[in-house]
Amino acid sequence: MENPHLLPPQATPGEVITFHSHQGGAGRSMAVANTAMLLAGRAHATSPVLMVDWDLEAPGLHQYFPPMADGPGLLELFTACRDQLQRRGRRAVAQDDAEQARAVLDAVGWQRYVVRADQGRPLYLMRAGRFDAGYAERVAALDWEALFHQCPALFRCFAEMLARQFRHVLVDARSGRSDSSGICTTLLPTRLVLLFEANRRSLEGLQALVQRATTYRRSHEDEQRPLLIYPLPTRTDMDCSAQRALCRRGDPATGLPGYQPLFEQVLGEAYGIARPSLESYFDEVQLPQSRSLARGERLAVRGEPVADRFSATRSYEALLGWLAGGHPPWQSRREIPLLAAVAQSRRAVEAGGAYSMMLARDLFRLGLLYADEGRSAAAVLALRESVELHVKVVGEEHLETAAAKALLARALLQEDELDQARILLRCVVETRTRLLGGEHPDVLEACSAQAVALARQGYAEAALDRQEEVLQIQMRLLGPEHLLTLASLAARAAIHYQCGELELARQAQEQVLAVRARLLGAEHEETLRVGAALAQTLARMDEAASPQLHYGLAAQQLVQPFGQSPLQAPVQRSTPRPALASGHAGSAPAGGAAGVTLRGPGVEQVQACYEEPYPLQRAEAVREQVLPEDTPAPRA
Repeated sequence: MENPHLLPPQATPGEVITFHSHQGGAGRSMAVANTAMLLAGRAHATSPVLMVDWDLEAPGLHQYFPPMADGPGLLELFTACRDQLQRRGRRAVAQDDAEQARAVLDAVGWQRYVVRADQGRPLYLMRAGRFDAGYAERVAALDWEALFHQCPALFRCFAEMLARQFRHVLVDARSGRSDSSGICTTLLPTRLVLLFEANRRSLEGLQALVQRATTYRRSHEDEQRPLLIYPLPTRTDMDCSAQRALCRRGDPATGLPGYQPLFEQVLGEAYGIARPSLESYFDEVQLPQSRSLARGERLAVRGEPVADRFSATRSYEALLGWLAGGHPPWQSRREIPLLAAVAQSRRAVEAGGAYSMMLARDLFRLGLLYADEGRSAAAVLALRESVELHVKVVGEEHLETAAAKALLARALLQEDELDQARILLRCVVETRTRLLGGEHPDVLEACSAQAVALARQGYAEAALDRQEEVLQIQMRLLGPEHLLTLASLAARAAIHYQCGELELARQAQEQVLAVRARLLGAEHEETLRVGAALAQTLARMDEAASPQLHYGLAAQQLVQPFGQSPLQAPVQRSTPRPALASGHAGSAPAGGAAGVTLRGPGVEQVQACYEEPYPLQRAEAVREQVLPEDTPAPRA
């Protein structure tokens, strides 16, 4: 039988991943076994994986694998560590705590307690212990708290030793609250997977656990290490979409907490992130309820011939998309491969390859994703660097450079960086006009964005005149019912609304709503959007029942009277326009387009934005050694 101490050490330390559930019956051991099988099969089965069964009261991880000879395991290992510490006594007083921990682990030879679990893959197991007649008595006799106080660095050093030998170390931690589960969830892992069924008791228990673990890790000087947390819904009913949505989103009427908003709040507080979104993550990662796997010890990754979207194997593989690469769950599924492409292109540039343009394009795609997701600050960071690289490689007078500038201007508008957005848009309009002609759709799109920027800065007359120019060209070239024409008319209505010209805004919105409802349907996203804008206008004019009118319902109701109306000619302004908060109505702002300087974070800050780790919010370190489970929860 292969001994793991003969395996070559990892070039970089591996990851220690703890699987924990607040309540039993969540399928924790099965999740560990399935995940370990998938990880051990990756990279042509060359990355060694270790499973550690730390559920000493109800061990069962070994049952998912072929029968193996009974032998010592985790219980015997730490019993030997306890005896070693007692024998050392005063001799260990002068030693550094970590140095003493490593000496003890070397003396007991932790490798002797590991066996191979699968002959076809580099998969290893540290059993809970030797299951003889005295097993229960030995479990009761091992005092984890006393062991921790004897050598507080013991468990941290144990995790570090395992990570040097194995690419992934998966710990099956005991459910609930106990000294041993506190060690597994707080001291050992670099990543923590929290399995739960969507009930109040389980969610509240895991919420408290996250607060305890993160508070301990960020407040103790020796424990301020990266820790990524991954909530994992289990036993999800795939037959009832309404029930799944109720469990995920919650029900304010009954006070049922939804697990997604709960974990978004908890993780946002732990990592100091404003409004993290777990939407994409929970779209992909939900373990289904499987009657065929509910009993016995059959692994899904071995028993399912096809890993379709409703299979357990598909869910485990989706989890690994975030877990194995160290991507936090608030990164979207589309973001992960784009970040990988940016990192690969950046390495090529640093190695001296001529791939700057590839990096520029990858950053552009990443910035486009961030802009589409409403993450304008992240979009600005990526797009600033993309613009700089485009200018460096292909120059200012290039359509790709203009596209990068236009997208950056869009993100800057969202960040209220109006001066920079306006100057960039002027560059874009001038470049595209020279290269494409003044009536090209891309030129008109940039002109419409200019109108938005002008309106936001208070130049009402200039904004409406600019938008009117765009609309007239589109009416002539595309016709009154083209979708681009409708979009420009809706944009003009938005400027009217911002200026307080509610009647003009209402007329334009009704025109757009009528045609979109007929062409796209009453339930189309674009139809509902203009319906929402019209409902808001009517509410402000006191012509709707209530400002709280549900926009989607308002759109459907408002579509009916206008469903077959033709698009009217552009409305004419007949009343003076009130001045906005700043700017001078009727005059365009000054400012040249040449020699644009992009102010803001440099390339090194952009790169840091994409790099690991994701640190917990730091607190003042305390030197008192306290067992993690006894750490008080943070004050609200």
